[in-house]
Amino acid sequence: MKIVVRVKLLPDAAQAPALERTLRTVNECANRVSAASFETHGLKGSVKDLRSMTYGDLKADGLGAQAAQHVIKRVADAYTTVRANIRAGNLGGEGSRRRRKAESKPIIFRADAAHTYDDRCLSWNYDAQTVSIWTTGGRLKNVRFACSPTALKQLTECRQGESDLVLRDGKWFLIATCEIPEGEQYEPKDWIGVDRGINNLATTSDGDNHSGRRLDRYRRRQARKKAELQAKKTRSAAQLLKKRARRESRHATHTNHKVSKTVVAVAQRTERGIALEQLQGIRERVTVRRDQRARQSSWPFHQLGNFIAYKARRAGVPFIEVDPAYTSQRCPRCGHTERGNRRSRDHFQCRRCGLAGPADHVAGVNVRDRARSAWVFVNMPPPAPA
Repeated sequence: MKIVVRVKLLPDAAQAPALERTLRTVNECANRVSAASFETHGLKGSVKDLRSMTYGDLKADGLGAQAAQHVIKRVADAYTTVRANIRAGNLGGEGSRRRRKAESKPIIFRADAAHTYDDRCLSWNYDAQTVSIWTTGGRLKNVRFACSPTALKQLTECRQGESDLVLRDGKWFLIATCEIPEGEQYEPKDWIGVDRGINNLATTSDGDNHSGRRLDRYRRRQARKKAELQAKKTRSAAQLLKKRARRESRHATHTNHKVSKTVVAVAQRTERGIALEQLQGIRERVTVRRDQRARQSSWPFHQLGNFIAYKARRAGVPFIEVDPAYTSQRCPRCGHTERGNRRSRDHFQCRRCGLAGPADHVAGVNVRDRARSAWVFVNMPPPAPA
C-alpha cells in the first residue's frame, strides 16, 4: 500500500533562495503552459499535445528535461481533474456559476505551488540525512533534512516513485511516496463497532469514548479569533486567517491520527476486526441548526475513517463498512427501531424493552452487530454451478 512521508528540509542561507527561485520559475512556466493548452485545446489538452507544443520553450526557459516533463504532466493532470469534477457534478450542473468559472479560463498555479521530482533530479543520502536536488541555478548538494526515526526507516526501506517539494509558511518540505507491505490479515474473532460523531469523535462498542470536548473548545476559540480577524478586513488579517486555517487543519489531523491509532491497536491486540458506518454524503443528508452548520462541516469525518482504514490494512486488521441507517435508533437487544428511542442526543432508551444507555455506545453496538452479519456474506463462497 502507498503512504506519504513528509520530511523537513533545512536549507542554509545560500540554498533557500535557490529553491525559492526554482519554485517560482517552474510555476510561472506551468501558467504559460496552462494558458497555451486552454487556448488551443480547451480543457482537453493531453500530455502528448502539450509536450509537442511547449517542450522546446520550457527548455529555452532554463528548465531541465525532467523538470519540463513534470511541468507538462502537472498541467495535464490539473485539467484532467477539472474534467473529472465536471463529469461527477462536483462543480454544479450545466450553466452553474462554479462550472462556468472553471470552463471559462485557464488553470492558474500559485507561485509557491508544489513541484514534482523523481530520482533523476532528486537523490537521497539517508545516512547523512541530506538530499541532492535540481534547481534552475544548478544542482544543490548536501541539503539537510530532518524527520523521525520511523519516517527515516520507511524512506530507507520503502521509498518509491516521485517526491514533491513544498513551501508552507516559510518552511520547506519534501513529501515522498513509500510503498509499504500490508500486514497479513487474520480471521477476526469478533468486531469492534465504531460510531463517529461531533461531540464524541469515536465511540466503540466496548464503551471506549474518544471525546471531542477539547477539540471543540479549541475550535470555538479559533472561531472567535477568526471572527476578530475577519472584522479587520486587511491584507495582513487575510494572511493570518490562512495561517490559522492550516494550523487548525493540522490539529484536527493529529487528533484523528491518535484516535485511529488507539482503535487499531485495541483491535489488533484482541484479534478483532473494525467496523465503521458508511458516511458518504452525510452533509447532504443530515440537516442541523444554522449555528451548528460550521461545526458539522468543519469536522473531517472522512479523514478519521481513512486513517482507521489504512492503519488497519498496515496491521492486518480486518476492516468493513456497514449501512448506517438507524444505528442510533435501533435497540440492539430486541431490534425495535423508533425515533422515540433516542430521547436526547446523548441518551438512548428502548420504548419496548427498556434498554437504556449512552446513544453513541448503542450505535457502536449496532455497527458491530451489522458487521458480524456482513462479514459472513462477504466471505461466503460462490454457489456451485447448477
